[in-house]
Amino acid sequence: MADRRAERSAMRRHRTWRTVLVGVLVLALAGGVGWAVGWSDLLALDAREVSVTGEGTTVDVERVRDVALAPAGTPLVRVDTAGMREEILGLRGVKDVDVVRSWPHGLDVRLTARVPVAAVPDEDGFVLLDDEAVRVGRTAEAPARLPVIAVPLDDASSGALTSALAVVAALPPGLAKRVDEVSARTRDDVETVLRDGVSVRWGGREELDLKVEVVRTLREVADDAVVIDVSSPHMPVTR
Repeated sequence: MADRRAERSAMRRHRTWRTVLVGVLVLALAGGVGWAVGWSDLLALDAREVSVTGEGTTVDVERVRDVALAPAGTPLVRVDTAGMREEILGLRGVKDVDVVRSWPHGLDVRLTARVPVAAVPDEDGFVLLDDEAVRVGRTAEAPARLPVIAVPLDDASSGALTSALAVVAALPPGLAKRVDEVSARTRDDVETVLRDGVSVRWGGREELDLKVEVVRTLREVADDAVVIDVSSPHMPVTR
């Protein structure tokens, strides 16, 4: 009996030491992995593996790359992608951005660029605006492919400019390229003049999808109309 008890006690001690040894090895392995991932150069950001896509024509790509390359050499897990995103969003022409780690050494910066939809005249030429009235550029001459909005840039209180931009942004490409000029005295009084001289009175920015369809239909069935009024799209008027 004494021999059996001694044998069982020895087995328990053996299991205990084995458990302790396994625990120590696991902790050492976890510590090594943590150091390799978070502090060594093993998984560091490599400048050659940083990609920037979706820049469009309004984004200064070099400035974006400068921000993305700033943490080069830092372990990828410690790169502050949220802070980088906020910094890039502050750059001209950037509407949205996703910053994604590309293991083991890369970073993917996926931009959504702001797209100019209209030009607004000012004392130095023309300011290019996107559909949210954000300034994305400037030209000395009226751009050939963008409509000109005859609304002051500082006329924010009336909402006329934002309504005019909303109408322009809602136009399908085939109709948008025919717009020559846009005007609005108030947010509910947007009017476009097409290159063939037809005037389209849109009213406000409500039900724009329906208004666009009504205009397209009336352009086909009333091709001699010089004025198309869809301010009330359920009761349009032509003359």
